[in-house]
Amino acid sequence: MAGHTIEITDENFDSTVSGSSKPVMIDFWAPWCSPCVAIGPVLESLAEEYKDQITIGKINVDENANAPVKFGVRSIPYIAMFKNGELVDSVVGAVPKAKLMEMIKKAL
Repeated sequence: MAGHTIEITDENFDSTVSGSSKPVMIDFWAPWCSPCVAIGPVLESLAEEYKDQITIGKINVDENANAPVKFGVRSIPYIAMFKNGELVDSVVGAVPKAKLMEMIKKAL
């Protein structure tokens, strides 16, 4: 995956989230989802801005079914914030950058 976001899969989900010393923001998305595609550049810019403080990853729900089911993802984009391996915040939809920054600041 290009840029500063990392690719998350069912295989690396637990190690990425639980194994991280930093908060982890994960974008549950799919390539056919227009709002998912629209929010992509926003997440890339946040990943660059906060690269030393958090990890931002993207998981394609079409290719990885386990994690979305585990967290009850019914609509995408679903942005989830994890801290110390626990889900601490989430939002559904292509929300403004300010909302995502708020989630990041709360998790730091």
